[in-house]
Amino acid sequence: MGEVTSRYLVTGATGFLGGHLVDALLAVGNEVVALCREDEPELEDRGVRVVRGDVLDADAVGRAAAGTRGVFHCAGRVSRRPEDAEQLHHLHVGGTRSVLAAAKRASVRRVVVASTSGTVAVSADPNHIATEADPAPFALLSRWPYYRSKLYAEELALAANGDGIEVVAVNPTLLLGPGDVRRSSTEDVRLFLERRVPAVPSGGLSFVDVRDAAAGMILAMERGTPGSRYLLGACNLTVREFFARLARISGVRAPWLPMPPMQDIARPSLQIAAGLAKRAQASWLASDVDPISFEMAQFYWYLDWALAERELGWKPRDPMVTLRETVDDLLESSGRFTSPSRRRALAGP
Repeated sequence: MGEVTSRYLVTGATGFLGGHLVDALLAVGNEVVALCREDEPELEDRGVRVVRGDVLDADAVGRAAAGTRGVFHCAGRVSRRPEDAEQLHHLHVGGTRSVLAAAKRASVRRVVVASTSGTVAVSADPNHIATEADPAPFALLSRWPYYRSKLYAEELALAANGDGIEVVAVNPTLLLGPGDVRRSSTEDVRLFLERRVPAVPSGGLSFVDVRDAAAGMILAMERGTPGSRYLLGACNLTVREFFARLARISGVRAPWLPMPPMQDIARPSLQIAAGLAKRAQASWLASDVDPISFEMAQFYWYLDWALAERELGWKPRDPMVTLRETVDDLLESSGRFTSPSRRRALAGP
């Protein structure tokens, strides 16, 4: 990425991806401006210039973007609750519109938008591996407000490319790794470690290290084709395989109760089945897994990240390293489970 350092604006700098992105930018000598709704003394202590404001306030975004070479738009909220649909749309779509308008007025060269692989990479077909060229599976996304709002935001962003500004979207899959203070992305792993997952969904997932996703954002700023999106992933696994790897690393026994495949049951039956699964293991589980999460986990979120490797020069780390460090971070922060040294002994070489 060269020796020349630059000044960049990061929205969502206190989030999981945004925080690691700030670390990566600072590590190579770049100046970072962070748009934050509150004072953030920890960021300021590291040399980040904090501008108070909200992404929905274009004037505040403009003040923060002034004099920057590029904007990384990472601000957002993760929620699976249907009742949050309006708020999610307002934040993701309205916030993206505000950021793009402000960046253009500030003569910013390029905006890299943090989207999600879920705007394209979800299917009922276990053999389907999505690429950037796939159409959005809107029939599925319409059921889940978070992914629906992220799709609309991504489409809005890419449509703005070429109108005096370059826009690139980066679409990481499930983010894992250390440092998820708010548990916005690693919550399902925490529930597994606490034995709060009562059944094994029949679907499949993908994940990527948050630090590699941050590196992909920076590479997209430097090398990404304007108007393009880039899927970032490191591993495609069935949920059962994923649980088996977590069990091997942590020493926590994986759940055994299977959920029937999505195509075999109607949606209302799935919610009933999730409730029955909870009650079946009520003696040793206090499950926090909601029916929507079970529903999503019945589908396949597989993707191909070859385009990012080819065009950006991006490459993910060993996914087992990511899982091990995710588990270590969650267990060490809780202090409730087996020591890291014991877990490593259980995991073997």
